[in-house]
Amino acid sequence: MSMFLDHAKVHVKAGKGGDGMVAFRREKYVPDGGPAGGDGGRGGSIIFEVDPGLRTLLDFRYNRNFRGKPGENGMSKSMFGRGAKDTIVRVPPGTIVRNAETKELIADLTEAGQQAVVAKGGRGGRGNNRFATARNPAPEIAENGEPGQELELELELKIIADVGLVGFPSVGKSTLLSIVSKAKPKIAAYHFTTLVPNLGMVQTRSGEEFVMADLPGLIEGASQGVGLGIQFLRHIERTRVILHVIDMGGTEGRDPFDDYEKINKELESYQLRLLERPTVIVANKMDVAEAEENLEVFKQKIAEKFGDAEAPRIFPISAWSTTGVAELLDYTAEVLKETPEFPLFDEEEVETSVLYKFEENQEQFTIGRDPDSTWVLGGERLEKLFNMTNFAHDESIMRFARQLRQMGVDEKLRAKGAKDGDMVRIMTYHFEFVD
Repeated sequence: MSMFLDHAKVHVKAGKGGDGMVAFRREKYVPDGGPAGGDGGRGGSIIFEVDPGLRTLLDFRYNRNFRGKPGENGMSKSMFGRGAKDTIVRVPPGTIVRNAETKELIADLTEAGQQAVVAKGGRGGRGNNRFATARNPAPEIAENGEPGQELELELELKIIADVGLVGFPSVGKSTLLSIVSKAKPKIAAYHFTTLVPNLGMVQTRSGEEFVMADLPGLIEGASQGVGLGIQFLRHIERTRVILHVIDMGGTEGRDPFDDYEKINKELESYQLRLLERPTVIVANKMDVAEAEENLEVFKQKIAEKFGDAEAPRIFPISAWSTTGVAELLDYTAEVLKETPEFPLFDEEEVETSVLYKFEENQEQFTIGRDPDSTWVLGGERLEKLFNMTNFAHDESIMRFARQLRQMGVDEKLRAKGAKDGDMVRIMTYHFEFVD
């Protein structure tokens, strides 16, 4: 059986920006050379790109960590550091990327060559030539590069097939796929031979082509995760036309109409929108003795169920002897032409992805306390400021203190009861609180 992985978790960390430089011009006839420290380069982002040659997420089983390259540091003579190259990670078409913590959708990658930035590289720190002012023409301030974005991502693969075959185990889905396409699914007379969706390219008599997927057998309760349930129901979501294969010979001792109702109930309880897709009923195993009688009873029940509404077309076939198969394919190709693709997500949900959203609602900082009574400052924005401060220069430290004051850290600490001389910690850095 081919290995097939439709779910994977990866950790991505984009590259840090290069540090800015503190430097001064030393020119022979210029007595006080001005600042000449260049900016750091941008860190490399991590970009997912669709590679149509990939079929599974198997590569991510062995490689779960992706790190971007850091930007080059700024240099003297106001030279900027070079920006790092982005890291391109190839994924199969049909990959959905979510933030593993918030479950927020980041990208829905379907087209060949489509790209999505999943973690942005940090911007380069500014060199001291950017901080020169009339009041301070020779500043000793430079920023460190911004850290790259770091995320845990969940990848999920939804197979993109135009037509999906659904039905109970052993109704003949694999046999049908093997005769209409060059796919070679495993076929045997026992349940659950299809453990992964098999894909096949189908060509009709008139030369129309479409992709058909033999989706693993559903059983009652699949939508609650029984059997091979939910893992494969998600592959049906993208199919545009559903071929509902039914064992009309009743070879397993089940009632064909009952089978039809049960599978529909599964599709409905998983996601209502599955029933919006056009369905064609494939009455298979017509070469079995009781099949003709069963088909008549089935047709009556379908007519009663749908009443005046338009009932799905029923195609009697024998996958074994290929009777009626060509007509079924011609009709399926016709239905496909009239059926638009079903978007799985609202376009807006993809647009306002987590990369842009997370900036707005961030808390500016948090205040906690260690067991030894040290005040602990945290929060994404504050830690970013800390990481971008170059503590080797007093002026940079003063600037950091001013930024904290502007954020209201002093007031908040005072309100919580901090006294003059108390210790305060930000990540690894300790300093005294001065009131």
